[in-house]
Amino acid sequence: MAKVKIIVDSTCDLTEDIMEKYDIAIVPLYVEFDEESYRDGVDIVPEQLFQKVKEKGILPKSAAPSPFDFSMCFQKYLDQGYDIIVITISTKMSSTYQNALVAASEFPQNRIWIIDSGNITTGISSLVTVAGEAAIGGRPAEEIAKTIKALVPKVRVNFVIDTLEYLYKGGRCNAVENFFGSLLRIKPIIGVQNGSLYVADKVRGDKKRALDKMIAKVIKNKENIAFDRIFINNSCGNDDEAEYVKTKLQQELPGVEIVMTKAGCVISTHCGEKTLGISYIQK
Repeated sequence: MAKVKIIVDSTCDLTEDIMEKYDIAIVPLYVEFDEESYRDGVDIVPEQLFQKVKEKGILPKSAAPSPFDFSMCFQKYLDQGYDIIVITISTKMSSTYQNALVAASEFPQNRIWIIDSGNITTGISSLVTVAGEAAIGGRPAEEIAKTIKALVPKVRVNFVIDTLEYLYKGGRCNAVENFFGSLLRIKPIIGVQNGSLYVADKVRGDKKRALDKMIAKVIKNKENIAFDRIFINNSCGNDDEAEYVKTKLQQELPGVEIVMTKAGCVISTHCGEKTLGISYIQK
């Protein structure tokens, strides 16, 4: 039976420890400032991205890895005797999944399985850790892929953004929503449903109220948290908020592993600084 290699794109926001533990390979997306193109997490990190935003006064655009990018990665690991599982950002948010399918079509069948996570950031990470554990345990790629596909609709992701500005400039909310959201100090709680972002709730007032509401939602559902694992993901500038959320969850959910991760450049491009999210898989 062939060894199994897990490949993800850079929107998964995995920690270095998890990548090393499960020997995961990453194919980066791109962030582009006009004619300048950078590989997410390779040529540019979030701190540099936000500095460029301030200097240039514009937001970058994101772009999917090309089929050629995936082909190069696939060839490397097929040559080493691996079967491959690829878990990508939602196909409704990026062409990454489609480009991976195009690349996989160049290779023999039943060697590469492409999975649309239907999610972003640590919603993807939640699936990747399960796949990684199964691969280490010696399960075949086809079986792992079937398991992960069954878990996709069970992933729960919510995050609080600090400002609507990035979503507005990125075309994910309109000018009226941005204006009144800022005027009324509304902090939206964003969720992922059927592969797309949506406003799960709106909290008026300071951000702590929104964070507390998001925490309460997780605690209320504590009996349904699978694998005893929760991910907390935050972008630049709010490590104190991430620690606050971690402490609250640890107090209420003893025995549940809390994994802290940082948002990469593509997620930061669309959500901005001081974004914080929680994700887990539901039973």
